[in-house]
Amino acid sequence: MQLVVTPELLIEAYRQGLFPMAYHADSPHVHWLCPEYRGQLSIAGLHIPKKLKKTVLSNLRNSGPYEIRINTAFESVIDECARATADRPESWINAPIRKACVELHKRGHAHSVECWQDERLVGGLYGIALGGAFFGESMFSRQTDTSKIALVHLTARLWRGGFSLLDAQFINDHLLQFGVYEVPKAHYQAQLKTAMAAEADFTLNGLSEEQIVSEYFAMRADE
Repeated sequence: MQLVVTPELLIEAYRQGLFPMAYHADSPHVHWLCPEYRGQLSIAGLHIPKKLKKTVLSNLRNSGPYEIRINTAFESVIDECARATADRPESWINAPIRKACVELHKRGHAHSVECWQDERLVGGLYGIALGGAFFGESMFSRQTDTSKIALVHLTARLWRGGFSLLDAQFINDHLLQFGVYEVPKAHYQAQLKTAMAAEADFTLNGLSEEQIVSEYFAMRADE
């Protein structure tokens, strides 16, 4: 029997260490995965190539070319992540997953980090925040480095907001440059239990992107 993907089911699945995927965007079915090894990214110690760090700081301090926004176009971000491209012809985001994630966003549990250029969405990512855990779901880029810039802004925000776990699900070539690593399922479950019991703040109202990222890089000043 196929379960209906509700926001409540998604939250419980993430709490238990599972996450949903579809074989392709047109599939009506959702599969629940709990791999033996879980991909993770370090929040405080994300590997940021020097060129990318320079790009992020220059973009903030020189007011361009990208504007970073948080949670202003969540549905557009998830649709761009699901869009078929030459590099990614199939998407695991189907209609049931999209619907449940949009509802989670409305409830304050799903968030997007967005790169805008001339009022056009050109890159970003989205994920689920529960307690002190952030479950990274997908990212996209329509201009050079925009998904990478969004990832740096995400980790800075997670660090500043008190998150302890950034789940990447799997290791892939794109994430290797950021130092993605794997932990066994039992290790992940222990981390998850601790993170879920904590309180963290994703929105960071009153803090600008420049302030958040500047503090993040200041914390990493020994690099």
